[in-house]
Amino acid sequence: MNTDTLKIVLVDDDEDDRSLFQDAIEEVDMNTSLMLFGNGQEFLDYVTLPGQPLPHLVFLDLNMPIKNGIECLTEIRTKDNLRDLSVAIYSTSSSDNDIEQTFIKGANIYINKPNTFGKLKKVIQEVLKLNWQYHTSNLNRETFLLRI
Repeated sequence: MNTDTLKIVLVDDDEDDRSLFQDAIEEVDMNTSLMLFGNGQEFLDYVTLPGQPLPHLVFLDLNMPIKNGIECLTEIRTKDNLRDLSVAIYSTSSSDNDIEQTFIKGANIYINKPNTFGKLKKVIQEVLKLNWQYHTSNLNRETFLLRI
């Protein structure tokens, strides 16, 4: 695989949302590879396997069975080998409490799931173009919630 490939993970229990996200990623003009997981535990089981290459970016839904997004994010930030993962919360929730909790727990950005395919593509393009080193070193509430 090309080293310039952006390795992306989507963790979301909604099959339709995973399918739409996959379609949108394929239409974005960037060199990406996408892995899909149905809940936080599946993702953590995979990413903690010895020698497993880490993704560049994880899109993490909040409301999932088994291990939800907050629990998954908390575990990511407490594991030495995962602590520096870039995590984009990707949720239908626009609750101030959810946004605040994920900010406090160390997510890099919060994205409300777009309601159209066109907006989804735009969101993905915007997020993939971010300079994550810059973005993660300057975390603040003004840049945390991505509005498209």
